[in-house]
Amino acid sequence: MRAVARILIVGGGCRGRLLAQELVGEGHAVRVTTRRERARGLIEGAGAECWIGAPQHMGTLRTALEGVSLACWLLASASGAEEDLHALHGAVLERFVHQLIDTTVHAFVYEAAAPPSPLVGSRVPPPALAAGARIALTVGADNAIPVAVVEGPLADSRAWLQQMRAAVRSLLGGQASRGG
Repeated sequence: MRAVARILIVGGGCRGRLLAQELVGEGHAVRVTTRRERARGLIEGAGAECWIGAPQHMGTLRTALEGVSLACWLLASASGAEEDLHALHGAVLERFVHQLIDTTVHAFVYEAAAPPSPLVGSRVPPPALAAGARIALTVGADNAIPVAVVEGPLADSRAWLQQMRAAVRSLLGGQASRGG
């Protein structure tokens, strides 16, 4: 019998909803965060619970962690000012991973793949993603939280989804991994 988990996905964009739909199909309870109420229908249409909150406002995510076994940080294709993107994969990420300590969360997946080409607006620079991966792995190791880093490819949604599902399965099975 497969273990069922409550999974939190921070980042309710297209890939977050795609992963949520797959995990719900496997029987998991999935909670997906978004900053915008207008995304609720898309998230709930994927079978997941919608949670309105933003990583930059950590208090909006604190209670989203209740009952969660595994958290996923799917913000590799976030857009915005370069300073904000570095913070999102630096200080904000570090605060979030530290927040996992002393919760029911026992594993963490960090998406570290750079988008294939910049779209409208600034995208997360590869050095920020590499720094984020180091933060996730270091804080995880220091606090006995297994971490998987998935490094791509964002351009191939099928391959990306396969890597994400493998990372989730590995962590739910108690093994940390580094995908790439």
